[in-house]
Amino acid sequence: MSETSSENLLGTYLKDRRTRLDAAAFGFGGSRRRTPGLRREEVAQRANISPTWYTWLEQGRGGAPSADVLDRISAALMLTNVEREHLFLIGLGRPPEVRYQASEGVSPRLQRVLDALETSPAIIRTAIWDVVAWNRAATLVLTDYSKLPPERRNILRLIFSEPNIRAAQYDWDSVARFVVAAFRADAARAGAVSHVADFVDEMCRLSPEFAKLWADNDVRNYGEGVKHLRHPVLGPVAFEYSAFSVDGRPDLGMVVYNPATSEDAERIRKVLATHID
Repeated sequence: MSETSSENLLGTYLKDRRTRLDAAAFGFGGSRRRTPGLRREEVAQRANISPTWYTWLEQGRGGAPSADVLDRISAALMLTNVEREHLFLIGLGRPPEVRYQASEGVSPRLQRVLDALETSPAIIRTAIWDVVAWNRAATLVLTDYSKLPPERRNILRLIFSEPNIRAAQYDWDSVARFVVAAFRADAARAGAVSHVADFVDEMCRLSPEFAKLWADNDVRNYGEGVKHLRHPVLGPVAFEYSAFSVDGRPDLGMVVYNPATSEDAERIRKVLATHID
């Protein structure tokens, strides 16, 4: 895309968002308006930028604005998160820096997606790896999160502090190294580095093994792979896992563990059939 066309896209988008706003709701009254929405100088006033420059931006001749200016314009226009992201993409050719927001849980619809995966353990985790939703298969195969207080439903806490979780791993050292590196990458990607600082300090005090791995500064994508477990009821069992982002919810990610063989799936199905919640 040429610079001129991107400037024109930015100008068109700004004008469209501006004309959708109710001037009276922002305390701008006065004379009768010929066009709907806020005036350019009113947006500039709310964004604390020059009215002339804002006018140039709408006219496609203001040049590339800074991220700070786009943030102020975004707030002035009351843009949603997805609208703000689009503004940055057309204005600067990149998304804005991530603003971490603590998760507020999952919708009933998203929970139903988990529940539809009968023999595939599936969880929803936050960017800082707190598990906030799970299905019956996850309760059977991974852990019964419902029996844990919310502050204990963290994957790193479970890996490093729960003996039964540790014993279930075929190669705990490799698993621990992987989850610490993937957690570091997820926290940075979500803009949550400062948010997790106290948690990381606590984990370093509680687990010398965690402290050593954290000091290595490794990063990895969770992505997909194969996970082997020693399950106390199912016995040896293998899963192909995949991690997914939840569209419109940058604070959440889904991990699904599909049984690696039909035999593994059938064993899970039979145990679930006799399992009493």
